Amino acid sequence: MDREQFKAAAHAAIDDIIDHFDTVPSKPVLSTVQPGYLRPLIPENPPTDPEEWSQIQEDVDSKIKPGLTHWQSPNFMAFFPAGVTYPSILGEMYSAAFNAPAFNWLCSPACTELETIVMDWVAKALGLPECFLSTSPNGGGGVIQGSASESIATMMVAARERRVRERALAEGLKEGTTEYEDRTMDLRPRLVALGSDQVHSSTAKGALIAGTRYRSIPTRLEDNMEMRGDALRAVLEQCEKDGLEPYYMTMTMGTTSTCAVDRFAEIKAVLKEKESWQRIWVHVDAAYAGAALVADEYQHIAKDWAEGIDSFEMNMHKWLLVNFDAGCCFVRNRLDLTTSLDITPAYLRNPYSEMGTVIDYRNWQISLGRRFRALKIWFVMRSYGLVGLKNHIRKCISIGEVFTDLVRSRSDLFEIVTKPAFALTVLRVRNPKAVTANGTAHTVAQPDEVSRELTKEVYEKINAAGEIFITSSVIAGIYVIRVVGASTTVEEKHIRRAFDILVETTEVVLKEKGEKL
Repeated sequence: MDREQFKAAAHAAIDDIIDHFDTVPSKPVLSTVQPGYLRPLIPENPPTDPEEWSQIQEDVDSKIKPGLTHWQSPNFMAFFPAGVTYPSILGEMYSAAFNAPAFNWLCSPACTELETIVMDWVAKALGLPECFLSTSPNGGGGVIQGSASESIATMMVAARERRVRERALAEGLKEGTTEYEDRTMDLRPRLVALGSDQVHSSTAKGALIAGTRYRSIPTRLEDNMEMRGDALRAVLEQCEKDGLEPYYMTMTMGTTSTCAVDRFAEIKAVLKEKESWQRIWVHVDAAYAGAALVADEYQHIAKDWAEGIDSFEMNMHKWLLVNFDAGCCFVRNRLDLTTSLDITPAYLRNPYSEMGTVIDYRNWQISLGRRFRALKIWFVMRSYGLVGLKNHIRKCISIGEVFTDLVRSRSDLFEIVTKPAFALTVLRVRNPKAVTANGTAHTVAQPDEVSRELTKEVYEKINAAGEIFITSSVIAGIYVIRVVGASTTVEEKHIRRAFDILVETTEVVLKEKGEKL
């Protein structure tokens, strides 16, 4: 493909992309293909001779698009959103054109320096404490990771190495000696990572990757599934009785099932009670809900992180108009990362890195190479401005509140199980007999087998119909439906239609069950 062919193909691709976005709202959210659909449509072997771009683009339409789930649809109300905007796509185009692995400053100075600047922009936009800026006296800063899961695994490895290093050095051992190596290996098997029973599964997976143990801290529906100080203390004390050493903990702003926010002040107070607990690496996972910090009315949450928090991560690619992948991870002390992850063979040495005057982001992550992801964040922040970002978040939250009010208006059919937050509503279908007996009944939802069966059937029927896509979960033994309308295209009419579908489907299920209830 020469420059003229590329120009023609690029114009055709951009036209097709624009048409794709224009038509997504009218398409079914979920693909209707069956597993294995694609293999019979693709030749078994790669082509021997070159093919025309027109042929390739035709196959995108006929073979790829039918197998897509439309995450950008306003009717996608499952999981959490995966946003994308035109400025973000332009950033990806330039990144692909420049194609710099960017593992150190020398590879492409602009890649490193723009990332440092843009991550400071993000930190300021979110109202993060100054300690997370690259210019902070404590040596903080931000790095773009692929995802919240990648950030957690990376932070956990750094936390593990910080803990065993501190222990070995305190015993008078010298790094680089066999005795030091043996001692650090002896210490690792007793290390344990912590997270609430509502924390994302990436924390347990991170412990698996780090080769350490994992323990969960129980939450209660009475506390809105938020991790609390007393529960943490009990787990820490039990770990001590079991001869285990907690070294890392994930706190969450916006849990996956319900968007609960852990009690940061309580947790920090407990960690101050013992010197050993103060050395636990505390990471805040705000993958989805962290985007809300761009709105001034939520920035009070981040003030709790000025002390006692080692790292924080949020994904702009969920709710803040940048496409995947754009995991924004911030650390209080970059040396905790670089000391743990810096391995510099001769072929990576250069005068700039040796002087220590530049950032080499390879030492802030597990992989070596990295993409020029700062461009798309830069483009989006400039194209929308803080005003545009705030407006997007506030619009979604307002639409979410409309849905919550609609659900409350039919308390004869539905029960909101946890506090609505960040455009997410978590609900279940009521057991009609429980409503008859108790009115709109318990302040705190209780497990109910009839309600479980009804909610599950309503959920499955809605997704089978295909007009909207929602997800379910189980919290405190209660089967629930999650509805979150936070795509870039969602409007109030879409969430009202979703509620109508919920009511219609519920009434159909209740009628079908009839006397069986």
